[in-house]
Amino acid sequence: MFTVRLAKLECTDQDKINAFLMRAQTGFLGLSSADQPYVVPLNFTWWNGAIYVHGAEEGRKVSYIRGNPQACFTVSEANGTMTSPVPAHTDTAYMSVMLFGEVTFVEDLEEATGAMQRMLDKYVPGYYDQRLASSHVDKYRSSLGSRTLILKLIPTAITAKENARDESRMFQQ
Repeated sequence: MFTVRLAKLECTDQDKINAFLMRAQTGFLGLSSADQPYVVPLNFTWWNGAIYVHGAEEGRKVSYIRGNPQACFTVSEANGTMTSPVPAHTDTAYMSVMLFGEVTFVEDLEEATGAMQRMLDKYVPGYYDQRLASSHVDKYRSSLGSRTLILKLIPTAITAKENARDESRMFQQ
């Protein structure tokens, strides 16, 4: 497995990684089929040591996963630009996490409903006055007639990097 090349930026603090994955808004699912890469931005939730996403039961993402379930899920957030008198030392403050593993289709309705509830809690906290009913997850169809699939990536490896903000160097316009 790959390691972080610039070791001083490696983040091994599991609590920090978990907190980042809990709050970050967008992740990128990287897949491949034959010689064709495909990366798609997605809403997600980090729950019980796994990444959960949802999508239609058909389409490129599902076709790629059926052909090759090995994937990489990347989450990254920039936290501003840090200046330097030396142009080559101008840098970005950031946190990023890459999770490698196999994507599976969640078949268990209770687990699928739990993952969808976690996404609602993350993206629209407090908006709904009742928890998501499993019957909604089971019976919902999109405007194109597709069922919603819940996908799960249990990481076999995780790498994380962080370039912490140096407030004295932050660029101000």
